[in-house]
Amino acid sequence: MPEPALTILSLIHDSTLRGAVGHWLEGQERYRLQVCNPEADPVEELERLRDSGDALLLEQGLWVEKTAAALQERGLLLPAVVIGEVRGRVDYHPDEVHLPPDQLEQLTYSLDAAISRFLSRGLAAAPGSLAEAGDADMPERWRLANRLQGRLGLLGVFYKRDPSRFLRNLSATEAAELVASLERTYRDLLLSYFRNPAAANQALESFVNTAFFSDLPITKTVEIHVNLIDSFSKQLRLEGLKSEFLQDYRLALLDVMAHLCEMYRRSIPPDGALAGP
Repeated sequence: MPEPALTILSLIHDSTLRGAVGHWLEGQERYRLQVCNPEADPVEELERLRDSGDALLLEQGLWVEKTAAALQERGLLLPAVVIGEVRGRVDYHPDEVHLPPDQLEQLTYSLDAAISRFLSRGLAAAPGSLAEAGDADMPERWRLANRLQGRLGLLGVFYKRDPSRFLRNLSATEAAELVASLERTYRDLLLSYFRNPAAANQALESFVNTAFFSDLPITKTVEIHVNLIDSFSKQLRLEGLKSEFLQDYRLALLDVMAHLCEMYRRSIPPDGALAGP
């Protein structure tokens, strides 16, 4: 039996970006896109859609800091993908996932990651079983987590993946587009790795999320790293500069591998989660 579609609320003002998002979610059975009124107050709009929205797409810089504070005060927290330049800042809440507009090929994987992160953090924070708590006594974040868990099944919190979107099961064109997008993400990671750790961490999380949910082979991850370092080295030599320092970027690859291992570890449910009643 197919899982019910999750409603993705879109708070995106830029019409070009809004169209691009619609393109990458078009035809997706897992997600149903609902475009919010870009002219409406975002707090009022999310309040109105409180009981129907399952996740949020947010254009970076759309609201000021006080808007995020107002949303938090009202308990209007959703799994979120922030679309915009990776700068290392938090726009909405700490569990948000960041994705640059030139990497929208990874949008569905980022949504999976945002929902899984939200469920994991939300359930971990709840003092006891969500299923045992009544809605009236349950904080808004836990209530949403409970609803998402009910739709996705118990394994939703354990990074349940969709095999139809694994890299090896995509068409040749789709696979090439996804790998090219991942290369851009990894390039962002390398460029900010030593000079802006916060931005590098967001790029790293974006890469690892997609690598995990697309079941990217480890050998492909290493190949992306080696090819980019080789490209940087050639450019430096053309400019008459030394390139020995590029060896230090092996730390970035080790970081990626460590984060991937952690995601795979967390994807294995505890024995009790799989046991029957």
